[in-house]
Amino acid sequence: MATDSKDKKMPLTDHLDELRKRLIRILIVIGAGFIACYIFKDALFAVLTKPVADVLPKGSFMIFTNLTEAFFIYMEIAFFASLVLTAPFTLYQIWKFISPGLYPRERRYVLPFMIASTLLFSGGVLFGYFVVLPPAFRFFVTFTTDFLKPMFSLKEYLSLSLKFLLAFGLSFELPVFIFFLTKIGVVNAAMLSRQRRYAILVIFIAAAVLTPSPDAISQILMAIPLMFLYEVSIYVAKFAQKKRPVENDGPETEDSES
Repeated sequence: MATDSKDKKMPLTDHLDELRKRLIRILIVIGAGFIACYIFKDALFAVLTKPVADVLPKGSFMIFTNLTEAFFIYMEIAFFASLVLTAPFTLYQIWKFISPGLYPRERRYVLPFMIASTLLFSGGVLFGYFVVLPPAFRFFVTFTTDFLKPMFSLKEYLSLSLKFLLAFGLSFELPVFIFFLTKIGVVNAAMLSRQRRYAILVIFIAAAVLTPSPDAISQILMAIPLMFLYEVSIYVAKFAQKKRPVENDGPETEDSES
């Protein structure tokens, strides 16, 4: 109880000062990561362009149409790579900032869900990179003829790839999203189970919108893991429902004591 009273008496200026310190640490680490990633910018560029480079005809190349475009593209790649690499540190700093305002029972869930969110997002990005992007670009290249030759713009390719991988990473966060919706009472396991066929329809529509390729193979490759994650989300909702009664008793006890 001493800790709780101390947190309640903590003035707004102290909270703002703590937030400033956390943000400065995050920016310093991201900046250091950016410098490190920029040193390896050529290797990062090769990794990012590998899905399309593997399917292009031999001797193909990319172009940039602005004098400074390539320079800023390399900086953008280094920046996004730094954000990904330093994400665990960023999440940890956010958790350290908000944890004093949480009940002990709530703090137990923060770190596991930060880890789960990071793993799910990374899994979505890797799935999109290794499984979906190659056949998608292979489909586009099939339109090559003696008269039509592929010549990709560096800026357009980077924008397409990053948006595509980001969409996969965010879509893989479905179980975490369902957990919090269950916690606040918006959905429950029975509802998710009943609405399964409608959810499958929505998943295929989302796959058609998010995939860069209009071919059915790419859409199915995105829809299949989402359907699997939806089934996982039903069990996650059941777990959240089991925990809810225990958690509802917690705050009342602590509030009465305080």
